[in-house]
Amino acid sequence: MSKRRAPLSARVAGAVVGVVAIGLALSGCSGSAYDPPAGVRVVASTNVYGSLAKTIGGSQVTVTSIIDDPSKDPHEYQADARTQLAIARAQVVIENGGGYDDFVDTMLSASGNTKVALINAVKTSGYDSSIADFNEHVFYDYATVRKVVDTMVADFTKADPSHATLFADRGASLQRKLAALQESELNLSGATSGVAVAITEPVPNYLLAALGMRVVTPIAFSEAVDRGTDVPAAVLQQTLATLTSGEAKLLVYNVQTRGPQSDAVLAAAEKAGIPAVPVSETLPPGLDYVTWQRGVLATIAQALGH
Repeated sequence: MSKRRAPLSARVAGAVVGVVAIGLALSGCSGSAYDPPAGVRVVASTNVYGSLAKTIGGSQVTVTSIIDDPSKDPHEYQADARTQLAIARAQVVIENGGGYDDFVDTMLSASGNTKVALINAVKTSGYDSSIADFNEHVFYDYATVRKVVDTMVADFTKADPSHATLFADRGASLQRKLAALQESELNLSGATSGVAVAITEPVPNYLLAALGMRVVTPIAFSEAVDRGTDVPAAVLQQTLATLTSGEAKLLVYNVQTRGPQSDAVLAAAEKAGIPAVPVSETLPPGLDYVTWQRGVLATIAQALGH
């Protein structure tokens, strides 16, 4: 993967302007290809939130996940006309927020869809996103995901009151699974608390914090990789030293963004015999949110011999 380029909103804005007219033209076309889909119309910025929406909505919703390919970086999304049309027709839109997927706000503003229910995970989380170096990857924070699930149930019910019981039952079932994830996280933290971990990006940091793990990577390294900027040579050497010295017992890296610096860290971990755990920002093929996160926890446990 190529490195990220910031700011995302500036890169996507031009693309959005170019597709708005096409999207509006499509919305005026006749024929089944352009008829509104059945059920509550939901658009999610990534398939992480799309998976949660499908679990709650079942056949009573139609979900469009804008980013649904694990080989693509959400920060490098390029808008297209069909996505703009889906946004224009959506009854519920789910975004991560916190600057992660500003393209959703840009497209929604351009669409003229003023009746949509907008779910912003960062705002729902209760975290203060105005603080310096705020970590926007709240989909690795199970408490936040549980709040988002409750909001989805409420907004789906408003859009389709006739299926309120179904939405509530599915939401409750999902909440039980998320509670079990939190329990697994708590149980694992007994073995992982205080363990030093190196990272390439802050993507999994909510999870690592819940596990009590101690991130030893210099903040300047993970922030530079996250933003797609060059890592100063001295910072790279400090990062590599956490692995070559044996200080870090685990490396957690984002498989969706790769570059020379992160590759150097992976190579150093391999040479030092330090296990590397991959994480991603979208769901691997065939997995729902809960199964995905169970796998992440299990992989960390296995890598540390627990």
